[in-house]
Amino acid sequence: MAKVFFTDMRTKPGRNLLDKLESLIKRAGIEQIDFKDKFTAVKIHFGEPGNLAYIRANYAGRLVRFLLSKEAKPFLTDSNTLYLGRRSNAIDHLESAFENGFNPMVVPCPVIIADGLKAIDYRGISIDLKYCKTAKIGAAIADADIIVSMNHFKGHEQAGFGGALKNLGMGSASRTGKLELHSSSQPIVDEEACTSCGQCVRYCASDAIHLNVNKKAKIDYEKCLGCGQCVAVCQFEAAQPVWDNATDVMNYKIAEYTAAVLKDKPNFHINFIMDVSPNCDCWACNDAAIVPNIGIAASFDPVALDKASADMVTQAGANLNTVLKTQHYGELQNVDKFTMIHPNTNWLAGLQYAEEIGLGTIDYELIKI
Repeated sequence: MAKVFFTDMRTKPGRNLLDKLESLIKRAGIEQIDFKDKFTAVKIHFGEPGNLAYIRANYAGRLVRFLLSKEAKPFLTDSNTLYLGRRSNAIDHLESAFENGFNPMVVPCPVIIADGLKAIDYRGISIDLKYCKTAKIGAAIADADIIVSMNHFKGHEQAGFGGALKNLGMGSASRTGKLELHSSSQPIVDEEACTSCGQCVRYCASDAIHLNVNKKAKIDYEKCLGCGQCVAVCQFEAAQPVWDNATDVMNYKIAEYTAAVLKDKPNFHINFIMDVSPNCDCWACNDAAIVPNIGIAASFDPVALDKASADMVTQAGANLNTVLKTQHYGELQNVDKFTMIHPNTNWLAGLQYAEEIGLGTIDYELIKI
């Protein structure tokens, strides 16, 4: 069984939550990794501005100071989003990160947007698995020597929950990679939204898109490879993905992309099981936390870490006045709350598939410190 180390939210004078975080990662064995002079990607979600459930920057600051003490070359990183929000290009993404506290005043290392200015800088990593043959991973993450993930554990409307695998697999993908994860279909063009800017024409590697007689983008599906580059470069929501409802397949692809991110690299993972909101941090708001804050867990095994975190949320009693609509505090103990909230999802299938492809194990020993 994999070892998952856990610390709760209790503190006392002289030992705050930042101290407990550092003790946790040391006890979990992070010092086994040789960080000296290694480019260390700290994969984190900076939070869409307006959302207040994301991991506080203070935790990242403490982790980075630890990494610097080990002579690492750390940087905080995330890839741009598929949707057009305030994190869909590097300029807006950096401003959002700084606004949410991930700036040099709090975290003493650079913030690097992994897939570049326009979300098209990625490395193709060969994995040759069932659903994805070559994963499209943001260049800065793909080029890193070591991966350390800091994951806000919460619900997710398509994956069931978001934890280590979601943050690594989906979060590290370039925008074209995110399209592959979300959809197996070729993109479409909304002609009314098209401004005739021609960016999609310029960046299409298969010469599959041109402006028609009305000067609107038109896709030649005989040539289209479904790579999603047009979606990546369109700033007007004209080129759009076709969303599939196969949530199980999306979770399988996330597992495969996670395998690509971690391939041949030392890696370590931390789940923050607090402010467990029902939906993703990509929303510009966060609904009430469905359970009380639980704690922080860490492991070398991202699959075991996610399973342990999900089990702790299942075992916990529910908060009042949340999407769960409980009548009394503490109800719904030992109930799968993520599936209650998102009944069309199957998070366990994703973890089982991750285990199948050798990413980790769902069998774990929880060690409380």
